[in-house]
Amino acid sequence: MTTTEIAATTQLPLVSDPRNPGLPLDMAWVRAATANRSAIERRCASLPARRSVKKDYQAAWLLKAITCIDLTTLAGDDTAERVRRLCAKARQPLRADLLAALGFDSLHTGAVCVYHEMVAPAVAALKGSGIPVAAVSTGFPAGLSPFALRLAEIGESVAAGAEEIDIVISRRHVLEGNWQALYDEMRLFREACGEAHVKAILATGELGTLKNVARASLVCMMAGADFIKTSTGKEAVNATLPVSLVMIRAIRDYYDRTGIRVGYKPAGGISKAKDALVYLSLIKEELGDRWLQPDLFRFGASSLLGDIERQLEHHVTGAYSAGYCHAAG
Repeated sequence: MTTTEIAATTQLPLVSDPRNPGLPLDMAWVRAATANRSAIERRCASLPARRSVKKDYQAAWLLKAITCIDLTTLAGDDTAERVRRLCAKARQPLRADLLAALGFDSLHTGAVCVYHEMVAPAVAALKGSGIPVAAVSTGFPAGLSPFALRLAEIGESVAAGAEEIDIVISRRHVLEGNWQALYDEMRLFREACGEAHVKAILATGELGTLKNVARASLVCMMAGADFIKTSTGKEAVNATLPVSLVMIRAIRDYYDRTGIRVGYKPAGGISKAKDALVYLSLIKEELGDRWLQPDLFRFGASSLLGDIERQLEHHVTGAYSAGYCHAAG
């Protein structure tokens, strides 16, 4: 895929699929889900070496990656001004001269992701851009606040204008094998979101086994999650290729059985352009081209865009700039 082809597909209006309505909890399906760690790790280890793209093709895929970034700031010292700068970056992630050289008139990220307190300034800064605001919710990142407050937090963010809600599941339900409790919790989160799309953060680094990841993925999809997401970015271990492969195959299994497409979002630790290329190739091989659109695939990232910019500038000019030339906002 060349930059011209990427430009054409990126600038076409996107026809989204129907939302995932969910289905009753199917414990036979959940219990049948498993994961062969050694086979998964072999598959993931082979991917970076086998799927390398260069020159125009690499530039094209990096442009695609930009459209799938949830540009994120989740720091305790966030301010409205920082969020406004981040939103300006989301609106124009590349310099105008680089965009022109790559065959684009315009380009923007998939979303901007913030805490609830920053939803209002983000919505104001993105007005008219078509870029949605995603809010982390439900006691992010631990998810251990009182349940009524977690539901109320969703409602507050939706009322403030968030179009996507990134919720965190209760990890204890997975670790205890209490799949009914996880399903019921996720179902209530989905209902509280209303028209806002819900991304279920599994916090996979805290779930113990890949089998647990597979089962938690299925349960959240059965309960109506529009996306499943690896991590909060605050755990010791965040997005990894083995975890991603397990979650992606759960999505594929769900689609094969129901005909409903659910999105995928790896988050935390993806900061290099070369890593983005590997994730995109994994999605293409396991799920197909339809999942390479921002309504079904996102990177949760804060620094990834800077490295992609740097690589694209090198592609256009033949010279590398310093990393500090590509601030997030």
